[in-house]
Amino acid sequence: MNGAHRVVVTGVGIVSPVGTGAEAYWTSLKAGQSGIALPSAALSALNPKQPVGEVRDFDPLRWFGERELSALDRVAQFAVVAAREAVAQSGLLLDGVQSERTAAIVGTGVGGAVTMDDSYRRVYFEKAARVHPLTIPRLMPNAAASQVSMHLGIRGPSFGIVSACSSATHAIGLAFQMVRAGIADAAVAGGTEACLTFGTMRGWEALRVMASDTCRPFSRERKGLIVGEGAGIVVLETAEKARERGAEILGEVIGFGMTADAADLTNPDVGGMTRAIRGCLEDAAITPDDVDYVNAHGTGTLANDQTETAALKAAFGPRAAKVPTSSTKSMVGHALGAAGALEFVAALMAIRDGVAPPTVSYLGPDPACDLDYVPNVAREMPIRTALSNSFAFGGLNAVLAARRFS
Repeated sequence: MNGAHRVVVTGVGIVSPVGTGAEAYWTSLKAGQSGIALPSAALSALNPKQPVGEVRDFDPLRWFGERELSALDRVAQFAVVAAREAVAQSGLLLDGVQSERTAAIVGTGVGGAVTMDDSYRRVYFEKAARVHPLTIPRLMPNAAASQVSMHLGIRGPSFGIVSACSSATHAIGLAFQMVRAGIADAAVAGGTEACLTFGTMRGWEALRVMASDTCRPFSRERKGLIVGEGAGIVVLETAEKARERGAEILGEVIGFGMTADAADLTNPDVGGMTRAIRGCLEDAAITPDDVDYVNAHGTGTLANDQTETAALKAAFGPRAAKVPTSSTKSMVGHALGAAGALEFVAALMAIRDGVAPPTVSYLGPDPACDLDYVPNVAREMPIRTALSNSFAFGGLNAVLAARRFS
């Protein structure tokens, strides 16, 4: 339904395997540059033959003092760095009443995995009598949201969202609803993930859904997903407030849909996906004919890609074949709780520049995946309205709609 306030984006921040900073990230996506590679020496505990989407050359001391770092897991470091960039771009001054009228909502799928892995190693292998005194505050799933709130001085509603691979999209969607309804004047929202650890990766290996070479969403010969890491944060505001202070408006959030499959923990359901897409369209008061581009969930697994294709066909009808639909996971991997924010920022940039980012490593059509996936090369085209899909384990679906602001 339409709310009282129009909601716009005035800042974005990114930490990703293809660049830290939103512009570096977007430049790499447009060029089709992949950050998927074998793990670096910093991840020596991982399987050296299993590619990952790693944020390389991230020096925490560039961003934080040593004392600050004692309270920050890598997952929170990513979130704070991305949030700082987003707020700086927005020009939003988080002081006085504004700090109390701003929300901080940050999703994550796993939370402080590095801290958890380290504490287990110390207890079980090193037989340590104690772990770090801030172990619990570092690993709790709401730590990233709390750290963003504290580092930026946000005193309004602040909380974490944990809904697996839909976490960031849920966070942005709920922030959108809060700003639209007037509960907050602004929100700093998105997702973060940093779980390239020994224990977590062993869990992913046990699921047998990871590719051994690279991520090829919607392609023939695709073998599965690639686990990644990173963070994406956006600043949302009412259009009235943004205009009053002369902020640059990057785009408008116009709709949000979310559903649950209530079916299976790991197998995607076309009905749940379809209802989330339709719900987003209805909330935005648009039709499939209005959609110019879709940033797909597109994990690269056999089940997800064919189910998402079927859902787009069910929701869009004949229009599905005419809408360019790409997966940027082909370049950054699946950042789980951060994925939706990384992809929503890509959709915003696509609208801003009129460029649909490619699905790289694409080898040709799969019989069950027969839409326009923007294979291998970015496409310049007019984009006014875009969707960003997230479909998570647990059957949790979330879809955002954005358009050029006018």
